[in-house]
Amino acid sequence: MATDPSPQIPTRVNSRRSSNLIHPVDVETPPVGTPGPVVYREIKRFKKWIPWLIPAFVVANTVVFIITMYVNNCPKNSVSCIADFLGRFSFQPFKENPLLGPSSATLQKMGALDVKKVVDGHQGWRLITCNWLHAGVFHLLANMSSLLVIGIWLERDFGFILVGLLYIISGFGGSLLSALFIQSNISVGASGALFGLLGGMLSELITNWTIYANKVAAFVTLLVIIAINLAVGILPHVDNFAHIGGFLTGFLLGFVFFIRPQFGWVSQRYAPPGHSSSARPKFKKYQYILWVVSLILLIVGLTLGLVMLLRGVDANDHCSWCHYLSCVPTSRWSCNSEPAYCSSTQLGSQVNVTCSTSGKTTTYFLPGASNSQIQSLCSQQCS
Repeated sequence: MATDPSPQIPTRVNSRRSSNLIHPVDVETPPVGTPGPVVYREIKRFKKWIPWLIPAFVVANTVVFIITMYVNNCPKNSVSCIADFLGRFSFQPFKENPLLGPSSATLQKMGALDVKKVVDGHQGWRLITCNWLHAGVFHLLANMSSLLVIGIWLERDFGFILVGLLYIISGFGGSLLSALFIQSNISVGASGALFGLLGGMLSELITNWTIYANKVAAFVTLLVIIAINLAVGILPHVDNFAHIGGFLTGFLLGFVFFIRPQFGWVSQRYAPPGHSSSARPKFKKYQYILWVVSLILLIVGLTLGLVMLLRGVDANDHCSWCHYLSCVPTSRWSCNSEPAYCSSTQLGSQVNVTCSTSGKTTTYFLPGASNSQIQSLCSQQCS
């Protein structure tokens, strides 16, 4: 059997997706005649980063939620609360907020996505701030646990700058699509940014396809995870447009941010002195094509979406079936998510609250009822 006399480039296989990624390293060759072990120095593009930004994002989201509950002050602004022993940190009634969280009015005050305020009030900053707010404890726990699992993996491989930008831009893209289709309700949550991380993982696998082993299994597994999470979005009171917008933004950004050089190019560049081989390109042609096309689509899509939103365009007028992407009505639930409107009359300590949607009227005995308390009663009445 013929042997190859050319020197071999040492490689080391590091764990990526279950040890699927071949991980090249630089080799520091000792002087000729000097015995000693081969010293490995990790190549920058393939090195492991210490994740700190994603944990910081989790802490920031948690702190913002605590501040939101402090501002909410349920005992003062509502007739009844859950977990009264928490004082002003207690939660709104289940009928008003089943996620154990603040009222809609408080979320709106803290920066929730409200299309009317964005368009008419020129409060475009809500497209960003809504990603740092959560509707309740359950909402916060679900998003932050997912962020830790997905985000730390990406930050360890690609660093805090790229992953941080991916998270923020994807959140903006999710808010933008949500604002174009859901214009009667407020929206909060980091789900759009989380789906952006999932989209980035998928495009990273595609653009770096040749350096992975067991790539088909990883691809199918990732698709199933994404499909299941998007399917949950068809339930009522879930903003699936934010999920879709965040996913598409992150998917395109992944082709731009997470492109890796080919193994042959890396091996050639860091070959020992005297090693000769034919020149190999740093990236494959399909990687360049995906990079350029994705960047163009991303810039055009975000710009066009922002222009449409600021002009007051309702995307539902141009797509009569798109609302089914966010909620599919069944015999078990309705997709009617119009905000609660009520009429109220007050005579002494007697307050009559009538829900404009259902026509249901209830009488409460509440001395000196404030507007926030009546609004809380309205939310419960129409739920």
